[in-house]
Amino acid sequence: MANPFMAPTLPVELPDDPMTWAEAWLNEAIRRSVQRNPNTMTLATVAEDGQASARVVLCKAFVKDPGYVVFYTNYRSRKIVELRSNPKVAAMFHWDALGRQIRLEGTAVFSPSDESDTYFASRDWGSQIGAWGSDQSYTLTSRQALKDQVLERAHELGVDVSDDLQSLTSDDRPNLSRPAHWGGIRLWPHTIELWIEGTDRIHDRASWRRSMSAAGDHDFVTGAWTGTRLQP
Repeated sequence: MANPFMAPTLPVELPDDPMTWAEAWLNEAIRRSVQRNPNTMTLATVAEDGQASARVVLCKAFVKDPGYVVFYTNYRSRKIVELRSNPKVAAMFHWDALGRQIRLEGTAVFSPSDESDTYFASRDWGSQIGAWGSDQSYTLTSRQALKDQVLERAHELGVDVSDDLQSLTSDDRPNLSRPAHWGGIRLWPHTIELWIEGTDRIHDRASWRRSMSAAGDHDFVTGAWTGTRLQP
């Protein structure tokens, strides 16, 4: 049976829950392996002086109900410095092979510590060491200086790693705790837009909005989505 979410257009009556459709598109992109990292998401932030910046992050969780996405990063990086001063963000998924795009606008908050701990524990040891070893967004004198820094911090953590950082020198997998400066970010969208490519630029495009009010440090109470079609 054909995937109903991959129809060439959205339904005549827009769905009540666009997150269900967005999740289905992401899952299809992953299933088909349409690109090396089908969960790639471009994240845009704005600094205190109004300067916008964007970078690619990986969506590691898509929680359709109550509706947020999660990525992980260094909490000392430029993006987090900007999020602390202005948590209003935008993000976008684009899959050229599928002719589909998702745009999100909303508020970013820190993930609960236990959620970040669980994800960190699932990473391979090299990625764990990298989280400890790199001061993301800080200046660097050379690539060799970065390798030396990561190697030194690995040794400080008691990890016996080869000088080229490619392998462990013992058979024991290191058991590393998550650094306090690394973890998850939840992006709660108040606006989501779904876009389907059409012929002759007659694309199918619709946007949904919902109300949100903070419910603690990590969550929001959300209202129902209201959708409207947009001209392409």
